[in-house]
Amino acid sequence: MKQKKLIATLLLALPAAAAFADITVGVTVSATGPAASLGIPEKNTFALVPQTIAGQKVKIVLLDDASDTTTAVKNAKKFVAEEKVDVIIGSTITPASLAMIDVAAEAETPMISMSASRAIVDPVDGKRRWVYKTPQNDAQMSTAISEHMSNNGVKKVAYIGFSDAYGEGWANEFAGVAQARKIEIVANERFNRADTSVTGQVLKIIAAKPDAVLIGGAGTPAALPQKALKERGYKGLIYQTHGVANNDFLRVCGKDCEGTFLPAGPVLVADQLPADNPVKKSAQEYVAKYEGAHGKGSVSTFGAHAWDAFKLLEAAAPVALKKAQPGSKEFRAALRDALEGVKNLPVAHGVVNMSPTDHLGFDQRARVMVKIEGGAWKLVK
Repeated sequence: MKQKKLIATLLLALPAAAAFADITVGVTVSATGPAASLGIPEKNTFALVPQTIAGQKVKIVLLDDASDTTTAVKNAKKFVAEEKVDVIIGSTITPASLAMIDVAAEAETPMISMSASRAIVDPVDGKRRWVYKTPQNDAQMSTAISEHMSNNGVKKVAYIGFSDAYGEGWANEFAGVAQARKIEIVANERFNRADTSVTGQVLKIIAAKPDAVLIGGAGTPAALPQKALKERGYKGLIYQTHGVANNDFLRVCGKDCEGTFLPAGPVLVADQLPADNPVKKSAQEYVAKYEGAHGKGSVSTFGAHAWDAFKLLEAAAPVALKKAQPGSKEFRAALRDALEGVKNLPVAHGVVNMSPTDHLGFDQRARVMVKIEGGAWKLVK
């Protein structure tokens, strides 16, 4: 009788042991709401990643935060309290990612953001030591824009960006690099992601007579100021950020975006990169995987941010597994340390070299300048 009870107890313990061995990943993306054009390719990408790492099964718990900061925080809390995740990946947008930092730090759970703002990972303080990110910093990209402006004779520029952390981050970063290149900012406007009109802001911009306009937006909402500028007859140069690098933006903006310049990750123009570009092979790997599932021309830089997040996990998890088992506090700490030690990792957007003071790890190989030409992305050589 005692032997039967012992066997029954062991059998009941088996499912728990199996679950303990899984590497559990909590993913929150903006698959609906204003940032859906960014979050949907991220969501699609997680369906393409490997199901095991170093022989360990990977369990992905994916939730939609609807482009809402409060929901993203709720998702993060659910991941750590209920799902006991080993790592959090998300969110799609900067305000949500910034708000999730406290949750990750308090739970001592590594977090890999898919948002651009440098403030998500810089400075690497007590909280941000748990946080990493895959998109290029707005600081890196604003430098590329200011350089292109300077080379094309731009002396005066107007800025219009989101009235949130993304727009403010870009405004601050661009102001610094513009000043260094003696480019005067003659107008500085804001709009909301859900706005349907920016007529007032655009009239102020045109009245300032800038040589160029920089739009600090992301996804399809960033098309609104550009279309308004064209409707009002603006003839100067227009720049967008890497937040618009997907085909939904091209579709919504249409002919009004012809001739626009933007910095982007090399994955956007992978086939146009020279053969000796160190990112070409790793970028093409993701393009082939995504377009194989969703059709030619379907790839976006945002899905690639998700792909790169999983690549980081693939690189770090085997190191952490040598120190602890998934599901434990020790494994989460080891995973955090292993992420910080990732070196010379080619991903879709660049080559990653993390350090205790750099939780992005990208250099200038992670950016190219692109022009919208004939309704498509064209590498500026």
